[in-house]
Amino acid sequence: MTTQTLLIELLTEELPPKALNNLGNHFAASVAEGLEKAQLIDGAAEYTAYASPRRLAVQVKNVKAVQADQKIVKKGPAVANAMKDGAPTKALEGFARGAGAKIEDLTIVHDGKQDVYAYEYVQTGKPLGELLEDIINQAVKKLPIPKVMRWGSSTFTFVRPVHGLIVLHGDNIVNVSVLGLQSGNKTLGHRFLSSGEITIENADSYATQMLEQGKVVASFAERKAAIQTALNEQAGRLKATVAADEALLDEVTALVEWPVVLEAGFEEHFLAVPQECLILTMQQNQKYFPLLDQNGKLMNRFLLVSNLQTEDPSHIIQGNERVLRARLSDAEFFYKQDQKATLESRLPKLSSVVYHNKIGSQAERIERLQSIAAHIAKALGADAAAAERAARLAKADLVTEMVGEFPELQGTMGKYYARLDGETEEIAEAIE
Repeated sequence: MTTQTLLIELLTEELPPKALNNLGNHFAASVAEGLEKAQLIDGAAEYTAYASPRRLAVQVKNVKAVQADQKIVKKGPAVANAMKDGAPTKALEGFARGAGAKIEDLTIVHDGKQDVYAYEYVQTGKPLGELLEDIINQAVKKLPIPKVMRWGSSTFTFVRPVHGLIVLHGDNIVNVSVLGLQSGNKTLGHRFLSSGEITIENADSYATQMLEQGKVVASFAERKAAIQTALNEQAGRLKATVAADEALLDEVTALVEWPVVLEAGFEEHFLAVPQECLILTMQQNQKYFPLLDQNGKLMNRFLLVSNLQTEDPSHIIQGNERVLRARLSDAEFFYKQDQKATLESRLPKLSSVVYHNKIGSQAERIERLQSIAAHIAKALGADAAAAERAARLAKADLVTEMVGEFPELQGTMGKYYARLDGETEEIAEAIE
């Protein structure tokens, strides 16, 4: 039996970036699993998942147009209990009736424990079109979506509104309905770089057509690799390293369909602010990639990933620089404001900060920390006074402007402010 590639695409509005890769992988795996269970593939499914901001898709190789005929064996009552005085019991008659067979059509098979009556027949394989709608609907239902939404007058629900459905087996449209949409072979490309509808010629040409006609790198993995390569090339040219984790790279990959990496910068005076603050606001608020020099110090250059390709990207760069300047100005303001008060002077405010509703405030917690720290330091032969001082100031940065804006920096800012207050380096590092 000849087989062909199957393509399924859900065209949506912009999907949640932090969940995109997971959604794409789950959708593809569920469709492939459904095809395997329906015996529409010989052996294990070979599939490719696609996920971009506006689409989830899967391409499965070697899918049959029709199931193979299957030998079905329906097992019934035990032979020992199925006949009485040479006549079939009600149990045997009921089994035969339920199986749509006559008593004389039944055979005797061994079920591993005993001989039983059985009805054996060949079930004609069903065509792909009869099975695929349920497979896709089940895959959609299994997606890990914490919150669903409705759109328009539809009663269907999904993570985002769905506006298009492609189901192609080779170059043939498989007629199914999913989320109120009828299957076809048309989709949309990039919102700005593509023009009009794209007709997918066959299931195998999907990725190529999306790339060439739609300006969409449909594969999440390929977009991520392209972004990583471009980031490394730009950073290498500046003799810098990129300060970013895998989560940021994944999120940015989920925000663009046609990634273009651009270099931008900000004023040097912002580097007076602790670099952890600047890096965090660049990564968390703006999804930019900070650059570190060969000594690990933050540079006043950064990389951004645009979803647009233009002959002159200067307006994109300047726009992003303007937005970042406002963010860095906020961080600079918080840092300067925080320096107007010492960590010691902030301690009374901790009495109004709840640590735990059954064991008191942060101020009460500090009293316990001081006592415990001093006790342990004495037992270890360490400086008990220094340990007690570090414990006393350890939570004071919780009531600073900077930590109020960026809770992730608690401890880190305490270290910087302790140095500014004239505390010893030992105490500053203990606070961190």
